[in-house]
Amino acid sequence: MAKNKKKIGIHEAYYNDPIKADLELFGRETDSSRRGFLRKSSLIAMAAIVGSNIPFADKMPSGLIPAALANSQEPFKIEGKEGLIYLNDRPVNAETPPHLLNDEFTQAKYMFIRNNGIPPKKSEIDLENWTLEISGESCKKPMKFSINELKKKFKHYTYALQLECGGNGRSEYNPPAKGNQWTTGAVACGRWTGVRLKDVLEYCGIKKDAVYIGYYGADKHLSGDLSKEPISRGAPISKALENESLIAWAYEGENIPLYNGYPLRLVMGGWPASVSGKWLNKIVIRNKVHDGKKMAGQSYRVPCNTVAPGTKVADEDMCIIESMPVKSLITFPKSGIKHDLNKKFKFNGKAWAGDLEVKQMEVSIDFGATWKKVKKLDKPINRLAWQTWYATLKFPKKGYYEVWARATDSNNKKQPTILPGWNPRGYLNNACHRIAVQVV
Repeated sequence: MAKNKKKIGIHEAYYNDPIKADLELFGRETDSSRRGFLRKSSLIAMAAIVGSNIPFADKMPSGLIPAALANSQEPFKIEGKEGLIYLNDRPVNAETPPHLLNDEFTQAKYMFIRNNGIPPKKSEIDLENWTLEISGESCKKPMKFSINELKKKFKHYTYALQLECGGNGRSEYNPPAKGNQWTTGAVACGRWTGVRLKDVLEYCGIKKDAVYIGYYGADKHLSGDLSKEPISRGAPISKALENESLIAWAYEGENIPLYNGYPLRLVMGGWPASVSGKWLNKIVIRNKVHDGKKMAGQSYRVPCNTVAPGTKVADEDMCIIESMPVKSLITFPKSGIKHDLNKKFKFNGKAWAGDLEVKQMEVSIDFGATWKKVKKLDKPINRLAWQTWYATLKFPKKGYYEVWARATDSNNKKQPTILPGWNPRGYLNNACHRIAVQVV
């Protein structure tokens, strides 16, 4: 009897192996330029499926899902993840709806995914032979550690650390910025377990001229070219030597999810999550600002001085993003609910402030004209963890309301009620979050 063949969607097929998907779905092969169609029959097959001829078919990159099929209703699924909204499947990027961030610590299944390249396949990861190299021109004693050696040689620490993508909120900028159109859900906070980065770096010796660290991971460039890096970023040595900067192997007591960096990653809370390198296999101690992929140009940089929307800013006038700005979310209830006028409205959320702490939360039901302090704001469980807040209010009469939330950090800086300064790549949008409530 023939075995049942597992059916997969087009997104999953292209994610698993884009070249194979081209061949199996359309019979398509390309030459060494990875563009065009070697066989006319395969072009005819694709044209029939998209519903028309393809005038520039000779320029079409291999491994590209035709846009006509990219909106397939068949959902793209990642094992171990639930409820995420997928923004892209190559690379995979997915955000978390606010109401799924209501747990004290973000469950692994709800943690957002922000990838730049193709992660290693789980079946290809050999835990016994996975090594982390420490080197660089400002490293006194370059060496390699297996994961077991890291676990045996250094003391273990667990910290709740919030990670947020530098582009979280990009979708609201106008003129629009290129890139994944994150709304509010590229953020998470959970308990990471590992060894302190400072302990490992100091064991290998840090020269006096060290100013930065950089990381490299085992993910591959989207082109498949092994000589290219999808991303290699880093942070000043002062951030690397903070107690809470970890080389982690566990999240919420379990292995880190594959798409979040299994089996080893950096975790540097409060800074753009891009400095927390995933699938970690090398750290370099640098005597200059790390010059890896996405450290230069306009990547993860904003204008050093404010600019008008749409301004073209020269690379030399862009500054690297470090600590993320103060921000908050309403995580309960879900936006769009109906509420009884005669009952108190109870709601809550999360707030964070990069390297700082949130010292005050306020809420508004009159579009920011007046604000009221929340009933309770928890202290962070440790430095760089997010904080839970709780609020209660009464609505004056029936009708449509927007409930807004605003955080203030320990330097007295408040969230803006409208979009903060426009920037070419759409980073650092920390405008107030709001939900809709129909009072009946």
